[in-house]
Amino acid sequence: MSVSIQHHPEDQEFVATVDGYEAELAYSQPAPDTIDFAHTFVDEALRGKGVGEALAKEGLAYAREKNLRVKTSCEFMAGFVQRHPEYQDLLA
Repeated sequence: MSVSIQHHPEDQEFVATVDGYEAELAYSQPAPDTIDFAHTFVDEALRGKGVGEALAKEGLAYAREKNLRVKTSCEFMAGFVQRHPEYQDLLA
């Protein structure tokens, strides 16, 4: 399955569209050097297909590229980072 992800900085979100269904990873920037992943939503039709994981990787890649410290208010993102030690160094 191909997941196309777009970053909408003006809305502070990453959006994935697959087969007409959407998923999103919303964030805030509580400080200039910090990104807080606040909420993940994956349409029921896309759940269990790796869409949330693709969003998480895209958001974390953005944080790394911009040298941002990461907070994970979103339960899904907190669990994702915990399961993937390669992202631990990003945590605020």
